[in-house]
Amino acid sequence: MDRVKKDFWQLFFIFLLVASGCLGVATQGQAVQPTINDIIITNNKENVLLYARLVNGFKTEMESTILAGVPAVFTLQLEVYRVRSVFWDKKVTSYEIKRTIKYDNLKKAFSIFTSGNDSPVIFSDFESAQKAMADLSGIIIAPLQKLDRGNNYYLMMKVKIDKVRLPLHMEYVFLFVSFWDFETVWYKQMFSY
Repeated sequence: MDRVKKDFWQLFFIFLLVASGCLGVATQGQAVQPTINDIIITNNKENVLLYARLVNGFKTEMESTILAGVPAVFTLQLEVYRVRSVFWDKKVTSYEIKRTIKYDNLKKAFSIFTSGNDSPVIFSDFESAQKAMADLSGIIIAPLQKLDRGNNYYLMMKVKIDKVRLPLHMEYVFLFVSFWDFETVWYKQMFSY
């Protein structure tokens, strides 16, 4: 009789694991994908600037984990090309900008670190911090000195939400953090100089 109970419980746990895996895959497929909206490219006296907004960049699983103190990293990938009719388009610039949001539970504050800036921007509420992470305003995509006047260019860009790396490889224990690793499609925006 003990053998039957043991087999029953083993089958029951296997069923739970399979069912939870199927449920996770089903809900992942129904999730709203992040997009980049309101893309505007303009320039000032020295640089070409990007103004855009990331929409649906935070999943519900991410919110609770960020509030637990796990940092989230958003990577903005930018590539500027010059349009050429005879040859392949020429890459002018290519780089990444990383933004990290981290919650300090003791101070009850959200810190946003951006690559290239030494000091973080601090927010007291999660909604303001989310808006700041999604705001892609005033980002330099190319210096004007690298562009030739009278030519057509385009910007290729996407945002990737990087996979969480927990200490001691705990991301393998907490399976929900594997759903963090997602990205937008590549967006192409034409501009002239």
